[in-house]
Amino acid sequence: MQLEISGAKVDVAVSGEGGRGVLLLHGWGCSAQMMSSVRDALDGSMRVAAVDFPGHGREGKALPPPQPWGVPEYMEMTAEIIRRLSLAPCDIVAHSFGARVAILLAATYPELVGRMILTGAAGIRKPKSGKATAKTRLYKGLRGAVDLAERTHLFGSLPGRGREALVQRFGSPDYKALTPEMRQTFNKVISLDLSDRLAEVKAPTLLYWGAQDTETPLWMGQLMEERIPDAGLVVEEGAGHFAYLEQNRRFLAIVRSFLLEGR
Repeated sequence: MQLEISGAKVDVAVSGEGGRGVLLLHGWGCSAQMMSSVRDALDGSMRVAAVDFPGHGREGKALPPPQPWGVPEYMEMTAEIIRRLSLAPCDIVAHSFGARVAILLAATYPELVGRMILTGAAGIRKPKSGKATAKTRLYKGLRGAVDLAERTHLFGSLPGRGREALVQRFGSPDYKALTPEMRQTFNKVISLDLSDRLAEVKAPTLLYWGAQDTETPLWMGQLMEERIPDAGLVVEEGAGHFAYLEQNRRFLAIVRSFLLEGR
């Protein structure tokens, strides 16, 4: 089904008619299809809703939000999905960016959330090393020149082309692949540090982490386990940021045990 929320068109695939509700939230640049194994494992036991975030799902071809969104806007959209589908209190299985949204949701609207499984969860800002590399200094210098040219309206369209050139030279492959609108959304998303909100999460939370995760390093999972009042951490040796896919059979067994058994 497609819902219109806050001006955005949101695709949500719902399966199962009975049982407790569970929401599946994918990572940045991914889609609900990435969570299909979780859907299949819970289908028949729970009412499963898998979300394609605006600007991400359908292999990145879903329409972006009507304006650049940050985590709060994605969170409010997710809360509205839970309300409209009458899923509350809703369990959540989320990866990476989806976990950012889930953490803020659980901290803001605890009545909407049951239990959470967060894997490779993003939301904690990496500390700065305090030492700028030569590449960073060069980027900042060139960006300053482009910013000045834009503010002073000099050189016509040249500053815009210069900004894109900076992105292509210094940006990560994922960032370069984004549209200009989604780059603004990306910048808003990563600027929000959720460290101070972790203590407000009341939902029982299972954290599932790859020991070799370089996108969201293991220390982030350890910090979340320490600060979320009712949290436990499971670490997969040899796995990376997509540990839930790399060790899919083990992950699904954990999902079923945590969400279904003994409740």
